Amino acid sequence: VQLQASGGGLVQAGGSLRLSCAASGGTFGNYAMGWFRQAPGKEREFVALISWSGGSAKYADSARGRFTISRDNAKNTVYLQMNSLKPEDTAVYYCAANRNYNTLDMDYWGKGTQVTVSS
Repeated sequence: VQLQASGGGLVQAGGSLRLSCAASGGTFGNYAMGWFRQAPGKEREFVALISWSGGSAKYADSARGRFTISRDNAKNTVYLQMNSLKPEDTAVYYCAANRNYNTLDMDYWGKGTQVTVSS
């Protein structure tokens, strides 16, 4: 499975961005899809995960209430809508896939997209 994230950019605090991740090379509907991020000097951390059907989602505490993960299986794409962005959301955001919604041990990773939030 190949994953390509896009939609990052520079935004002011309080603004919004929508990230997209297009998947290819596999049956998209068989995979749970997630978003992770890595800020400079920090370890990569979990942001959000959505089940194969889109019926269930999990969020990190830092994302809950501000970010929404969704997917369109017809388009082989997963999204991360980010609202009320804060400078501490600045990071490289990665999408990832695995077959098991009950783990964050992901099988496939895409290249990241940079999100920068200015104060």
